[in-house]
Amino acid sequence: MSEVIKVGMADLKVCLSPNSVTTLGLGSCVGIAIRDPQTKIGGLAHVMLPDSTAIRQNNNIYKFADTGIAELVRLMEAEGAKRSRMVAKIAGGAQMFAFQNKSELVRVGDRNVEASKKKLKELGIPILSEDTGDSYGRTVIFYPETGDYVIRAVGKPERTI
Repeated sequence: MSEVIKVGMADLKVCLSPNSVTTLGLGSCVGIAIRDPQTKIGGLAHVMLPDSTAIRQNNNIYKFADTGIAELVRLMEAEGAKRSRMVAKIAGGAQMFAFQNKSELVRVGDRNVEASKKKLKELGIPILSEDTGDSYGRTVIFYPETGDYVIRAVGKPERTI
């Protein structure tokens, strides 16, 4: 029987098929799902902020796109996945509050998406699909066995990317 592994905020987990991984409440946060289609090893990172170098004295590398994605890839490789085969899907990065001010501090969702894409590109991991932006939160479930990334949002039809 398969298990659904829960990923908290500023957290990540590696998942072996036939298990799946889920995270709740992606607002401005981004859920990065990565998979090696051959081994069916996958993982999900729930990142809150784009750049670890902007925050001093923070020990949680999972919280940031730059360090969390790199750590997820490292842990997947430790389980037998190969980076050269890895592919990604991303969701989240919403603008949760309407502000007149378009400052960098307010655009956390956009910045999280940009930083996630940048890090995946640096690591040579292509993004197959995404469901990002807009102004609503998402709950996601990722199935490394099939690569399905199911996205649920209040008042919206369920989507699989």
